[in-house]
Amino acid sequence: MNPSRVLSILVENRPGVLNRVASMIRRRGFNIDSLSVGPTEDESVSRMTITVHVGRQQAEQATKQLAKLIDVISIDDITGLRNVAHELLLIRMNAPLGQRTELLQVVNVFLGRIVDIASSSMIIEVTGTTEKIDNFVELMRPFGIKEVARSGAVALVRGDQARLSLLDLNGDAEAADRPGLVRAGGGADHTGDI
Repeated sequence: MNPSRVLSILVENRPGVLNRVASMIRRRGFNIDSLSVGPTEDESVSRMTITVHVGRQQAEQATKQLAKLIDVISIDDITGLRNVAHELLLIRMNAPLGQRTELLQVVNVFLGRIVDIASSSMIIEVTGTTEKIDNFVELMRPFGIKEVARSGAVALVRGDQARLSLLDLNGDAEAADRPGLVRAGGGADHTGDI
């Protein structure tokens, strides 16, 4: 089985961009494991973090195809880089009074927090790596899970290895030499006001 690849994509913040990116990945026959999108420090640009199970060569092909989309500014495969990638989990648990102490002990170990409580249930919030979230969900199963909502991973490269910045999009010569970073836009000019 192929490992997960994490793609960090800067896109124009316009209607329909998410659909075009997801459709292109679907046409390549890849299943998206998680997809998160949100605004960046520039309100006209959004960052998409996409996790897919594909090989390196397939990821490179997908990256080249994504780069042809006019709304895509840049793409970076951050899989092999030191990065911070976290998910958010909201989980509604069966929580009768007799089980709450034991349940809260597990929540505390995972640095979770209670965000809602009712007479026989509670909603717990946990953030962390995919592995941490998977482990927490497995430990919650014996208590009785009622409902789960889980975000996709959001990721940034750690420290000075950061590869994507809006300054890079204005023709930074160093950025052109970085492996994994793909300029995009299907010929559109992204060097003006983004």
